[in-house]
Amino acid sequence: MQKIKELLSSIYDNTLNKSVTDTFISRVEQGKHVRMKIRKQGWDESDVVLITYADQFHHLNDETLKTLGDFYNQWLSKSFSHIHLLPFYPWSSDDGFSVIDYHQVDPVCGDWDDIAKLNKSTRLMFDFVCNHISAKSSWFQQYLEGNPEFKNFFISVDPESDLSAVTRPRALPLLSPFILADGTKQHIWTTFSDDQIDLNFANPQVLLAMVDVLLHYLDAGADYIRLDAVGYMWKTPGTCCIHLEKTHQLVKLFRAIVDEVAPGTVLITETNVPHKDNISYLGNGHDEAHMVYQFPLPPLVLHAIHSGSARVLSQWAASLETAENNNTTWFNFLASHDGIGLNPLRGILPEEDILHLVNELQEQGALVNWKNNPDGTRSPYEVNVTYMDALNRRDSSDEERLARFILAHAILLAFPGVPAIYIQSILGSRNDYAGVERLGYNRAINRQKYDLHEIENQLSGENELREQVYKKLSHLINVRKKQAAFHPGSSFNTQCINDNLLVIKRHSNKGDNVLALFNLSHVSQPFMLPGNNFEDLITGLKINGKQSYNMQPYQVLWLSY
Repeated sequence: MQKIKELLSSIYDNTLNKSVTDTFISRVEQGKHVRMKIRKQGWDESDVVLITYADQFHHLNDETLKTLGDFYNQWLSKSFSHIHLLPFYPWSSDDGFSVIDYHQVDPVCGDWDDIAKLNKSTRLMFDFVCNHISAKSSWFQQYLEGNPEFKNFFISVDPESDLSAVTRPRALPLLSPFILADGTKQHIWTTFSDDQIDLNFANPQVLLAMVDVLLHYLDAGADYIRLDAVGYMWKTPGTCCIHLEKTHQLVKLFRAIVDEVAPGTVLITETNVPHKDNISYLGNGHDEAHMVYQFPLPPLVLHAIHSGSARVLSQWAASLETAENNNTTWFNFLASHDGIGLNPLRGILPEEDILHLVNELQEQGALVNWKNNPDGTRSPYEVNVTYMDALNRRDSSDEERLARFILAHAILLAFPGVPAIYIQSILGSRNDYAGVERLGYNRAINRQKYDLHEIENQLSGENELREQVYKKLSHLINVRKKQAAFHPGSSFNTQCINDNLLVIKRHSNKGDNVLALFNLSHVSQPFMLPGNNFEDLITGLKINGKQSYNMQPYQVLWLSY
């Protein structure tokens, strides 16, 4: 509690009066006395997260959370320890990330009882959309109506102000005009869209309202909490308005609250930015996020398989550090509800190589989103495509698609950290161009929703690629979950034998060892095995050491010794 008081004082430069501070402390104290479930402390090799929408599957008139629970229990429960439920609150745009009411469940999905029922089958990860709220929300509507309680909930800026230094993640205006009830026009800060109104954390009442949201999610059973677009929370005109010190202090406050109220809750920061800025949210290892998204991994794995070379991936991976004492780790993924971010590549790959990759993907059917730069130019910031189609050409055979896809996910699962797999990946989904045309935005290409019976029939054999992806990826996950060498904090070493062969070594403090080999090329690669006797964990095949082994195109070996 003392730390929470100190952080509040620092955030507001010692200007908070005692009554406001006491209100914060009282809310946290009340949260502590709500019946909280016991949470797992830390993480291990058995933790694998499924990323999905709450309305991912539909069946008759059932609430979609019930349908999701049924699908999970039958098809996914053996593979995944957690479900990351993308925003399941009432929303107005951006597939849930324009939240109308943080405290309600979208009626299409169900209600909080349905969340509780799902929580009996699996641990849950919630989205805390902390930077912005929907323009259709009651908070913003009351602001427009002139309710004094909401007067400073949002940020009104003179459009003539110099905001050229502000980092822009999208090719959209930073300020959006709105007409208030009294007829005046105000230009409101909208980092992402005119339906996503940035909250003004300089107002302590905004922070108090968002702490209430955080406490609600803890009470509702969230084991993991994702801080969405967290880097933009604090605005100071004249600065870049991203990763400001006040933003880090807000994350530290959220961390102090979860540690006080619900120990074991994991905070994960979502910052699709270059690596150095991303890992800054781990703080000193004890005071900010427990995990950060490993944003360079998706495009680097993609680049490695497209180029047939693991050099860049291996060199970058060698720079990663595993945390001592299991205090922090990486949240690893290849695909998500968003596209494949390109900004994390900058500083790792030359810009011409990034543009070459983007052009190559576009030629094979991927879509691209762009951002405006301060100098008036624009750059690609995100590729929209399923990971299956990102890895392959239009004319690839299904055999090659499957091999490259499993190769990519075997790399993901061998990396230090907690792996997360998007629902479209375990389903072997292809680009949904009809969804893009129907909904009118690029990200819909990788957000297809399914009729329950139709997708179950396809997984049962009506769609051979889906069936094979589901079976092989599920098997890979379950092999990984049983190996202590894949504990997020186990030692990790990587190297390239040649451009095409990636080698990853994992070693646990229990004495378990895995030598993981990946052939990134379309031709066979000989490899001289060291002097051990091995068992391939994936196939069960026994392999003698001190001999040359010929790895087939896109083959993976996880060798235990």
